[in-house]
Amino acid sequence: MQQEPAPLTHHLRVHEDRGHTVVEFHGEIDIAAAVEIGPHLDRVTARPEVRLVIDLRDVEFFDCSGLRLLYRARARTLDQDGELRLVCTHALTLRVMRVTGLTRLLPPHATLDAALGQPEATSGSV
Repeated sequence: MQQEPAPLTHHLRVHEDRGHTVVEFHGEIDIAAAVEIGPHLDRVTARPEVRLVIDLRDVEFFDCSGLRLLYRARARTLDQDGELRLVCTHALTLRVMRVTGLTRLLPPHATLDAALGQPEATSGSV
């Protein structure tokens, strides 16, 4: 039985699922949210060989502060020989990520199951 994750902040929940750490962003991801989320995300991405999924399905607004969080998480995860997968369905968030090229680095999945089912060899590739 999977336990409901406790929120770490107003904008963040973290839980484990199938050997991955799942970080869920919630609400408006702007500079104020990034200040809350950053230290928690840094803690997770500092682990050697971390298997991380960032889930953006509950995001209502996403600006350049959110992009910085994702780029930083990706770099830190790869530095630790880990893997990072992304779940995102919000049209405007996907548009921002496409325009900036982030979708080439972190191809988004529509569901958590799809992200967790992706072959590991493809994560983190450019």
